[in-house]
Parts: sequence; structure tokens; C-alpha cells
Amino acid sequence: MLRAEPGIAWARGVQGAGSGQQELSARATWGQGDAGPTEQTVLLNSGTRMPLLGMGTFRLQGAELVSQCVEAALAHGYRSFDTATVYHNERAMGQALGALLPLHGLERSDIFLTTKLGPQDQGKAKAEAACLRSLEQLACSYLDLYLIHWPGTQGKHQEDKGNRERRWESWQILEQMHHAGHLRAIGVSNYTLQHLQELLAHCRVPPAVLQVEFHPELPQRELWDFCRHHGIHLQAYASLGCGQLLGRAEVERVAERRGRTPAQVLLRWALHQGVGVIPKSASPTRLAENAQLWGWDLSPEDMAELAGMDCSRHYCWDPSGVT
Repeated sequence: MLRAEPGIAWARGVQGAGSGQQELSARATWGQGDAGPTEQTVLLNSGTRMPLLGMGTFRLQGAELVSQCVEAALAHGYRSFDTATVYHNERAMGQALGALLPLHGLERSDIFLTTKLGPQDQGKAKAEAACLRSLEQLACSYLDLYLIHWPGTQGKHQEDKGNRERRWESWQILEQMHHAGHLRAIGVSNYTLQHLQELLAHCRVPPAVLQVEFHPELPQRELWDFCRHHGIHLQAYASLGCGQLLGRAEVERVAERRGRTPAQVLLRWALHQGVGVIPKSASPTRLAENAQLWGWDLSPEDMAELAGMDCSRHYCWDPSGVT
């Protein structure tokens, strides 16, 4: 197995992930009193603690914009950052974190960093090199969480029977790199219930996280229940329905009752259920608003009203057709 080169100075404070899989269920650990925005964490089944709130970076392009967003996020207490190979911003993220963490009195070990294996890199021939490339571009010697981004393979039909074999080969590479200490936790993104069942039937290391589209119009109850039963933490992306849910009457009514923004209501809806969120914004003001999620909650009546929005609508990618 290839060895990752050590990261630059900001990556100090690394501790090995170890090869032992701890028997820990994913569960939220809530702070007491008026806790900071990212002091709320979940203990993953790998023994790794992850903030429930993170900053998403989808479509954040260019070193200057990435640096501005990371600076604003750090200033408002974000300590978790989510990127991916297909976002084409890993190098910019590594440079921004390397420059900005010391200015905030922080080290690599003070943040939680996630990236993902791109669909073009599925399979044993490409997965390891892709992971090591992400480590190099992010300028660090380990990742807190590494996900398989999509159950299919770029350039192959969704119904291609080779999808199953290639994603299994990728998972075996992730297990190896987890045991070697390069990946503290491993997981998947956009997997369906069938994909998860298939993985759990054969894996040595169970996925710590499933990242999926999750919002009141797509609450994915069966999938969420399955994850809770098997100690897999569910993390939401597209919590705002790509912006389409901000103007929904139900969301606006709850926001008015709570004295909050529609975005805060939608993010709190997920957190209320113990589901992590990774909102993305290029606006420092919205980054600050999105961090104001603690010290208040939604009532049972609020949750019931939002539950009425369920219509199984995807605003992003639907993986149900992937063999």
C-alpha cells in the first residue's frame, strides 16, 4: 500500500486512527448551557467525534472566495469543513486552512475535515491514488472522514452490473487506509437502503456516516431508521432544497413563530432529529446566521407542520436507479 506524505506545518497534532473498530453507536452529545455553535458533536461508530454543524463547499471555486468563506466560518465558530474531489476546490481549501488556522490559534487537530472519492475513481485501480491525491491537495496527513461520493461510476450506465463490484473494491481500499491511520472514519454518500444493506453484509469496517439529501420534502424515514438501528450517523446535504424550500408557507410560518430565518428553521429541523448539516454559503452574513442553531428548538407543533411537507422530492441527484 502506498504511503501518504506528511502534511505541512498546519497538520501537526495527528493521532493515528488505529485499527480497532470500537463498538460505539452514533449518538449526539449535547453541551450544557449556551454552548458555542459547533460544540455540539456526534460520536461516530469509529470513535471519532464530529461536529453536527459543518460548512459545505459545493460550488465554492477559486482561492480567494474559498479563503474568504473559510475565514468567515472560522470566525463564527465552524470547526467542520466538507469538500470533495468533484468540487475542484481541495487545494484551495488546504491552502486556506493552512494560512488561516494559525491566525485563529487553531491547529489541524482542532477541525474536522471531510472529502470524498469521486465517481470517476471507483474501483481498486483508482481509489487509493485518488485518496492520496486528496490528502496531498488538502496538505494533511490524515482525513477525519472520507466518503464514497456516489454508488455508481462516472462513464458507466446506472444499470451497469459492474457498479456493485467497483464500489465494493473502493470500500476495501477505504478500510485499508482507515486501518493505516490515513482515514479516521469512512462512510458513503448518496447510498440507498439497498446499497447500505449490501455494504453491511460484507464490510469489515461499517460506514460511520451516510450523507444524503435530507429536508422536510425528502425526510427518507426508512433510510434514517435503518441508520439509527445500525449506528450510522446521517448527515444532510441540500437542507434548504437548493433554496426552493425557503419560501414554502409552512417554513415561513414556523420561522415567524420562532423569530428565526427560514434557513435556520430548515437546518434546526434536521438537528432536532440528531442529523448533521453542512450548509454552504458564499455570504459571510449567511454563514453567521447558519451557525445560530443552538439554544432554541422547534416545538412538536412545528415539527408536525413541517412533516406535512413530505412528498419524496429530490432537488439533487436520485441514486435509486443505480444498480
